[in-house]
Amino acid sequence: MQVNVNGIDTRYVLSNEGGGPWLTFIHQLGGDLSIWDQLAGYFRNNFTVLRYDIRGHGESAAPTAPFTVADLSNDLAALLDALGAKSTHVVGMSLGGAIAQQFALDHASRVDTLTLADTFARTAPESRSIWDQRIETARRDGVASLAPASLERWLTPDFQHAHPEVVEQIRDVYIHTSVEGFALACAALREFDLRDRLVEIRTPTLAVAGRHDTGTPPAATQAIADAIRGARFEVLDAAHLAPIEQSQRFAALLETFLQSRV
Repeated sequence: MQVNVNGIDTRYVLSNEGGGPWLTFIHQLGGDLSIWDQLAGYFRNNFTVLRYDIRGHGESAAPTAPFTVADLSNDLAALLDALGAKSTHVVGMSLGGAIAQQFALDHASRVDTLTLADTFARTAPESRSIWDQRIETARRDGVASLAPASLERWLTPDFQHAHPEVVEQIRDVYIHTSVEGFALACAALREFDLRDRLVEIRTPTLAVAGRHDTGTPPAATQAIADAIRGARFEVLDAAHLAPIEQSQRFAALLETFLQSRV
C-alpha cells in the first residue's frame, strides 16, 4: 500500500489479523520493511502490525532536500494519522532505533512501549567523518560499493554461512537503495544527538544489542538503557542486525516485554 506522508509517497504493509494493539517496526539504513517479514508474521495474530519504508528507502520516494531524524519521526506520526492509529508499540533497529527514540520524545503520548535494537543516542564529533565518507562513497561509487563492508558488520560469519538466502535478500535491498535517500539519511545520522534528552523518556523501554556488533557496540545501546529510567537491557549472540540474526530469541524477549505492558 502507498500513502502520501509529508509530501513523500510512502509504502507500508499493515497486518491486523488479530486486530490487537498497534505494533510498528522501523528498519535500518539501507533496508526496507521486508527485514521484518518473519517477526511481523510472529506477532500479527495478536497485534496490528505496521511496517513501512523510511523515506528514500525501499519503495518510498526519495526526497531531494536534506532531512533530520526529527523529520523521520514526524513521518511516522503522519503515517499513523493517515491510518487512524492513536498510539503504537514501537520497535526500531539501527537508524530505526534513532527514529524510535526521537518519536518517543516528540510524540510521547503515542508510544505505548519502546524497543530499541543495535542503536545509539548520538554521533560523537570524532565519528562524523565516518558518515561523510559513506556519503561521498555512495554518491561517487553507488550504494552497492558499501554493501560488502556493511554486511560484514551486520551479520556474523556463522549466520552468513548458515543462511545465505537471508543475506542475499538483505544485500539486494541494500544495493537498490536510492543513492540520495541513503546519503541524506547518513547526513541525518551524522547530526543526530539525543544523549542529553534521554532522561525525558518515560515510556517503558527494552534495549537490545548484538554482542558482536562492531559498528554500534553494545555499550552504545546500553548507554541508552542506562539513561532511561526503568529500561531493560539485553545482549544477544549476534552482530548489528540482532533481531534478525537471533529472531527467535528477540521475538521471545519482545513478546514477554509486550505482554507485561498490554
